[in-house]
Amino acid sequence: MNRRVVVTGMGVISSLSNEVEDLWQRVCAGESGIHHIKLFDVSDFKVKIGGDIHDWDPSVLLAAKDAKRIDRFSQFAMVAGASAIEDSGLDFSQEDTYRCGVILGSGIGGLNEMQDQVGRLRARGPDRVSAFTVPKMMINAASGNLAIQYGLRGTCYAVATACASATNAMGDALRTIRHGQCDVVVTGGSEAAFTQVALAAFQNCRALSMRNDDPAGASRPFDKNRDGFVFSEAAGLLVFEELDHALNRGAQIYTEVLGYGSTCDAGHITQPSIDGAGASRAMNDALRDAQMNPEEVDYINTHGTSTPLGDKAETLAVKKVYGEHAYQLALSSTKSQLGHSLGASGAVELIVTIKALQNNVVPMTMNLDTPDPDCDLDYTPNESKQRTLSKAMSNSFGFGGHNASMLVGKLPES
Repeated sequence: MNRRVVVTGMGVISSLSNEVEDLWQRVCAGESGIHHIKLFDVSDFKVKIGGDIHDWDPSVLLAAKDAKRIDRFSQFAMVAGASAIEDSGLDFSQEDTYRCGVILGSGIGGLNEMQDQVGRLRARGPDRVSAFTVPKMMINAASGNLAIQYGLRGTCYAVATACASATNAMGDALRTIRHGQCDVVVTGGSEAAFTQVALAAFQNCRALSMRNDDPAGASRPFDKNRDGFVFSEAAGLLVFEELDHALNRGAQIYTEVLGYGSTCDAGHITQPSIDGAGASRAMNDALRDAQMNPEEVDYINTHGTSTPLGDKAETLAVKKVYGEHAYQLALSSTKSQLGHSLGASGAVELIVTIKALQNNVVPMTMNLDTPDPDCDLDYTPNESKQRTLSKAMSNSFGFGGHNASMLVGKLPES
């Protein structure tokens, strides 16, 4: 029989807040983390808005010497991971560390380091390329460094499935604990790909919103006038733990992780399947994994990127899975306030989903002023709403056709 898995700790880094409770309050209040880009000069760029964390200071956890030896995305993961572990109350000196692991997602990994070292190679020659380049840029660097920091000797690896990375990583963490390999897994995702080369690439493939005169209004999921996603960076880390292990140490429990589904469209390398077939199958698989009926789900934190194709495809997928109940569900998109942090987005959004359950509040979809006729569900436009919530789903869909869905629910009272 599968072991039950719960969440006992959460930590976040984002352009809106680096504290979970503060982030939740700001999201419910309708604040935005999107602004004119400050991380680097964008004079030559068509897109000038985003969710860059321009005031990042890793010294809250890392000494200057240590911070220089890891890429920005690993710094995010280390700090968010420390917050999640502190929140969980775990003392790893009292644990069998071979039963404690780390599984993190990142779509791109150390792109800052790659860009910096290519520049150094061209300007100063091969002898000036840093010896730390590979261990800084590799996608498993965040997982490895966090494991080293806490001496976690159980399973440790990285997942890279574009914008589904964090949710796929958390799905693997769920399975790792269920199947008895670990009792604790620190999981989630981190992305710090906000660089000149990435901004230029996304801009030139016409994926980004061009609302430079209205940063806070640029991300408009499910709105008729949406024109692309808003690029951002973030990290969300959570402590997944076997239920009895958590109860035996008297841990706080935020939610139970109930089910997970993952599929691939196997169609286009960037565009979603227009009929939502792969996404609907991922949602159905998560429901089947949780042994739940669709009618039991109260809320969906959608992938909702504010792209013309993606939002329509997700709406179709939800209708396929939930039928008439789709019109009774509460839905919303956190990306309307935080932008799209690629491989980290699923973890940040699961944290928001858990806070929604905890507080019986559905966070809003900002900027949903003119509903798209093809997106006709209740996306909670422009105002967070009180609603009794018991179970919720979080969706993440990525380039490459990757689809991942996760179900969480309140732990039944004993």
